[in-house]
Amino acid sequence: CQRVHRLRKLFLYLPGQKRAFCQNQNGAGCGKTENEREGGEEIMSQTRVINGPHIRTERTTRSVMMNVSISLVPALLGAIYFFGIRALYLAGLSITVCVLTEFFWQKLTKKQVTAGDFSAVVTGLLLVLNMPVTVPIWTLVAADVFSILVVKQMFGGIGNNFVNPALMGRLLTMVAWPGAVMQYVAPRTLETDAVSAATVLGAVKTGGEQGYSYLQMFLGETPGAMGETSKLLLLAGFAYMCYKGIVNAEACLTYIGTVVVLTFVFGPEGLFTGDILLNLFGGGLIMGGCYMLSDYAFVSRRGKLLYAVTAGVITAAIRIFSVYPEGICFGILTANCMAGMLSLVYQKHVYGISEKRGLNWRKNR
Repeated sequence: CQRVHRLRKLFLYLPGQKRAFCQNQNGAGCGKTENEREGGEEIMSQTRVINGPHIRTERTTRSVMMNVSISLVPALLGAIYFFGIRALYLAGLSITVCVLTEFFWQKLTKKQVTAGDFSAVVTGLLLVLNMPVTVPIWTLVAADVFSILVVKQMFGGIGNNFVNPALMGRLLTMVAWPGAVMQYVAPRTLETDAVSAATVLGAVKTGGEQGYSYLQMFLGETPGAMGETSKLLLLAGFAYMCYKGIVNAEACLTYIGTVVVLTFVFGPEGLFTGDILLNLFGGGLIMGGCYMLSDYAFVSRRGKLLYAVTAGVITAAIRIFSVYPEGICFGILTANCMAGMLSLVYQKHVYGISEKRGLNWRKNR
């Protein structure tokens, strides 16, 4: 019967079992293996069953984060070119504060030091590239410490934080010191006397003129955060990550496509009146989709796409119906908080369990 067969399989995985738990019609122990019936109990007792996983790969956290850091170099060079050498100083400061905060916290709490795995470097780079070049030093330092200490380490370190640390640091500065992080300047390559300027999306949101061509938006000759203005350089770094296989391009493109389609359908002057290129190149959509969204990993493909669509719908809703011109930060962070629930919607089938039993098992969890 099936119950006897299952018990037999259980006994086969228990080392040192020498007695049969049942007998067949010939009197032979059906709980014994062929090796045991021939006097091979000693070999069976030496067998060890080791827990998985048994798959090995050369990809480590350090190598992945190092490649992400390399992919951000073009955006950093673009920030230096468009906004001056201060961008380099701020990037160095942000990376240093993030790495040292993680190092000293892990030393203080006597945990394994992972400050050299480049994850803190990525957080520092993403955070500074989401800031204007005029950001005060103390504001940037506070955001760095908050991102590493509170958002990342307080929840157990890399892989345990429930939201993107860099985005949470950006959100902190937007809420606590909005005047310090929303004063944008025009790039040095533009011939203008203006000291400060609104972003393209911000100007259009308040009823102003676009002021810049689509080519300027794509190349980066517009006011904005240091790393998000040049879409060309961001896409170059994204292409590098795709080549290395460390990013889910399908989810990123799904997120960007969702925002673009919804902002086009629900345009400012009625249905199907939105500006596709303006919403694509005028803000931080490329940076959010290529570098911020992919912080979470899902087992199933449909789960990844559902997560991307959810973030895209929230981002588009904020752009369309709220006073905020962007919505990237709020949209992705909200999807981060919903990631656990979204992962339960689509789950891969467990091998050895029927589809019906698997469905009941998920319902009873």
